[in-house]
Amino acid sequence: MSNERGLFWITVVCCANVPALAQIQTISPATPVESGKAISLGDRGFAPSETTSQEASKALSEGLKWSAKAGGASDYVYRGVTLSDRKPALGAGVEATFSHFYAWMTAASVKLPTEPDLELAFGGGIRRSIGNFDFDVGASYFAYPGAMPGAPSIDFWEGALRSETKLTESLRWAGGFAYSPNVSNTGAWSWYVASGLGYDVPGRLLPPDLGVSFTAAAGYSWFGEQAAALGGFALPDYLNWHAGVTFTYKSLNLDLRYYDTNLSKEDCFVFTADPGAHRGGSRDPITNPTGLMSNWCSAAVVVKAWFALN
Repeated sequence: MSNERGLFWITVVCCANVPALAQIQTISPATPVESGKAISLGDRGFAPSETTSQEASKALSEGLKWSAKAGGASDYVYRGVTLSDRKPALGAGVEATFSHFYAWMTAASVKLPTEPDLELAFGGGIRRSIGNFDFDVGASYFAYPGAMPGAPSIDFWEGALRSETKLTESLRWAGGFAYSPNVSNTGAWSWYVASGLGYDVPGRLLPPDLGVSFTAAAGYSWFGEQAAALGGFALPDYLNWHAGVTFTYKSLNLDLRYYDTNLSKEDCFVFTADPGAHRGGSRDPITNPTGLMSNWCSAAVVVKAWFALN
C-alpha cells in the first residue's frame, strides 16, 4: 500500500539493528470532515494527505495543490509497536497533488536501536475512483540519517495498495496490502494485509465545523528470513489491532486510540532489538538464547494531536 495518510502518525517503518522493527505501511488517503477520518490500516505518523481519489478527480481543473501537517503524540506507535520507546514524538509532512497524482515527504522523531536522528520519508503515487471504490497505489522510501557510528543502514523502500468505500452514508470500509523486498535492510521480505471499519457521526448531530469518527482495524504481518549476518531466521509473524476516535475542528485534529499485538514479550525483543529489554523470559536457542523480553509491543493508549493546512 502506498502511504498511510493520517498525517500525524509519522509513518516510520521502524527499523532495528538486528531483528527489525520494520514493517510495511499501508496507504490510507484521509478524508475531509464531511466524509470522515480515514481508516488507519497501519499508519506511519505524519504522513501527508487527507485527499481522496474523488477529491483528486475534482481537482483536475484546479492545477497544483499543496497540503501540510504538523503535530505530536504521547507515543509513536506503528502497527502496535512503539517507535519512540514509549516516549512522545513530533513530526511534520507536506504533500503536492496534481490531477490524480501526488508526491509527499515527512520528517519525524524516533527512538530506535540504531539511534538515528529522525526518520525522513518520501513517496508518491496515484489515486483513482472506480465505481464506489477509491484506490491508492504508491511507493515509499524511508531513510534514517544520523545513526550511531558503525550501525548498519536501515533505509528501505516499499509499495502498497489500498481501497476504501462507503457501505452506508456513515459507515466505511477499507482494506489493502503492502510489500517490501528488504524490510529495514534486514534482507527479509515483508507482506502486510489489513482491513478496517469507520463510522462518521452525522454532521446534523454535531456543532458546526466539528467532525467525529470512530475507526478500528486489524492487520497481519509476515516475513522472510533475514540475512545470515543477522541470524538467518525469519522475523516473527504477528497480528496487530487498534480502535479509537478522531475529533476534527477546522484545522485541529485530536485522536485517542488503543493499540495492541499478539506478540509475546520474547518475540517482541526478537522483532525490535529493544536495547532496554530485560531478562526472565523463555529462551529460544536460535532467536532469543538469553530470554530477553521487551514491552515495546504491549497494549498502549495514545493521544495524538495535529494541525492540517490545505
